[in-house]
Amino acid sequence: MTSATTILSPSWLFLNLGKLSVWNSLVAALGSSVALVIYKVYRRSTRISIAHVPGPQPESFFLGNLREIFQSQAGVPDFKYQREYGDIVRVKGAFGEDRLMISDPKALQYIIHTSGYAYPKWPERTEISRVLMGRGLLWADGDIHKRQRKVMLPGFGVPESKSYVSIFRRVGTELTAQWTDILASSKDQSAVMNVANWLSRTTMDSIGEAAFDYHFGALTNDDNEFMEAYLGLMSDTLGSPPTSALFIQTVMPLWYLRLMSMFSRKRSLVHARHTAKLANAVAKELVRSKSEALLQGKGNKDILSLLVKANASENAETKLTEEEIYAQMRTILLAGHETSATTLCWVLLELARHPEVQEKLRREIREVERAIRARGGSDFTATDLDNMTYLHAVIKESMRYHPALYQNYRQAARDDVIPLSKPIVGPDGQLTNSLPISKGTKIILSIAAYNRNQETFGEDAHEYNPERWLDSKEKKGPTLGVYGNLLTFAGGIRTCIGWRFALYEVLSLTVEIINNFELGVTPDIERLRREACLVMLPTLEGEQLKGENLPLKITLATRD
Repeated sequence: MTSATTILSPSWLFLNLGKLSVWNSLVAALGSSVALVIYKVYRRSTRISIAHVPGPQPESFFLGNLREIFQSQAGVPDFKYQREYGDIVRVKGAFGEDRLMISDPKALQYIIHTSGYAYPKWPERTEISRVLMGRGLLWADGDIHKRQRKVMLPGFGVPESKSYVSIFRRVGTELTAQWTDILASSKDQSAVMNVANWLSRTTMDSIGEAAFDYHFGALTNDDNEFMEAYLGLMSDTLGSPPTSALFIQTVMPLWYLRLMSMFSRKRSLVHARHTAKLANAVAKELVRSKSEALLQGKGNKDILSLLVKANASENAETKLTEEEIYAQMRTILLAGHETSATTLCWVLLELARHPEVQEKLRREIREVERAIRARGGSDFTATDLDNMTYLHAVIKESMRYHPALYQNYRQAARDDVIPLSKPIVGPDGQLTNSLPISKGTKIILSIAAYNRNQETFGEDAHEYNPERWLDSKEKKGPTLGVYGNLLTFAGGIRTCIGWRFALYEVLSLTVEIINNFELGVTPDIERLRREACLVMLPTLEGEQLKGENLPLKITLATRD
């Protein structure tokens, strides 16, 4: 029996009050969860119905169609639903929740361009952005996004993006030198290389110099902790999510997801936190050195220097917090280098698959190269790249066929009515050219399916054909994207801020590689997967845990 003295002792009180506090917290959490479920059920019963919209049967009540959508290869469910149900598809979320998958051009234009901030990101996807890149541009919404974008835009203008071409070309020659050395030491002057790994390191070096005036040495230094952390981050953190992770991300409240991201010992989250720590340390040092250079009147033209300079202003509208500057650097590093490298992977894959396209592109490159020498120039300029018609046809077609960013995730901030390109049958049985939706409706904007829209891109939209871009016929449909009317760079207020930067990088490196090397496919390409990892990465079936992998046969390109 517990004595009165024991009960009144400070240690006994502390211990048992602690237990009581934990118990009360659990009861409170359970109570709030039950209240939240009741509220959601009430909201669902009173919201505008989209039950008349066609769509697939759910796989289960608990997760609806989410396993198929998020565990399949990128684009596979999108194309399937588009083929069977059209460009407006109702899919099921958790516990019977109705969501939409949209690839209808007019609906996309309304959501992306007309409505803008009325369709913010899903909170759980925003949390993923915060974990990977911090509270930067891809995390932000509303007024915060407006301010951050306004501060960053000067670093990504047309003149600035063109000025980086010389850096991209120089890094490209480093890649050429390394590949040439490997081929020279091989018996038959050829080698099978994991092109994905090489391109990831190349774009990291390109972005390091252009965006931060910083040399990562990714191409020359294999023993680089920073690069090791970044390589494979997307596939490790987001690739092939298990059903348990899907359930947690879908059902649990945001505060729980934040606690998980901070304290979970899951390998992928430990990797993400480790990478963030390394990136923040590099960012701190770079910001310090840029600030000192600015005080001494030695500011450079790289993007980080421009951000630091803008931050020295007394105007609050042109300033970022210290945390935001670090987040922008992490955003540029991960989103910038990963999407460019991935885009290049798919460009090179299709050139390897279509040797006639590769040879035609090489002829154009060589013709421009001769013209450059004839005028006394030494290398390709931004203007040369701009004027290469077939090069742009190849890049556009590759971005259309294999969009690095294959889906976007939005949520209606209010009750709304979405206009449609094609009518659907309304709840009264009549055809209607618009779709009323409720506040809170979650929407998947399918970039992959829109980029295969046959009315916009032709009856052969599911075939790889760069020649379509040489056709003088005007493309049909609303204006959506900034490059070839594709949604690969997104659109509207959420257009990729560095799209010109990325485009000149891809153009520069494609010219360098195809001018110097011939690419061929290998038997392993039969096992190639389009891995859904926020961006669409190439991996091999059965080897997804090894990360991005694109094995191509490389040989020196012959010259006259």
